Amino acid sequence: MPKVPKPLSEMTLEELWELFPIILKEHNPAYSEWYLEEQLKLQACLHSEDIVRMNHIGSTAVKNLIAKPTVDILLEVHEGCSILNLKHTLANNGWILMSEHTEPALNLVFNKGYTPNGFADKVFHLHVRNIGDWDELYFRDYLMVHPDIAAEYGELKLHLLGKYEHDRDGYTAAKSNFVQKYSKLAKERFTDRYKL
Repeated sequence: MPKVPKPLSEMTLEELWELFPIILKEHNPAYSEWYLEEQLKLQACLHSEDIVRMNHIGSTAVKNLIAKPTVDILLEVHEGCSILNLKHTLANNGWILMSEHTEPALNLVFNKGYTPNGFADKVFHLHVRNIGDWDELYFRDYLMVHPDIAAEYGELKLHLLGKYEHDRDGYTAAKSNFVQKYSKLAKERFTDRYKL
């Protein structure tokens, strides 16, 4: 009789990292279609008055950049948005809350496409924040217009893969100096592009 996998909620962090390792793949042009499909689903299930802005962020938003095959979405909501209702609605539409912080600013991260048997065919991370001048938007834009820096970022990720394949936090931390450096340059170049 085949062994029934444990629910994700009962797995340790180590078990989750083993089941969901860092995987890097060449850019898939379909990522933008995945984003648009999911954007429509989110707009259909959430209150339109809560949504300020939605963007495809992360490496899958940058043409030709090697990336984890996970589409990252930044959903910015109004200050008065009921976070309790939003979490309930997202849970009822297949999103799993991964982390929740309210200080220094609202930052909820949900996922879709994580199963007890590993990754589904399409995987998403949804980052919910109040409207802001977020570095992720600037970093993405900078990589889009600087393919040489995007290629350097891809090389860094490949270099880190061997050490951090089963340590997502370590992988993210090891990229942080690079990301911060170019986010700062991007904010200087694209001054106030995302301020409302």
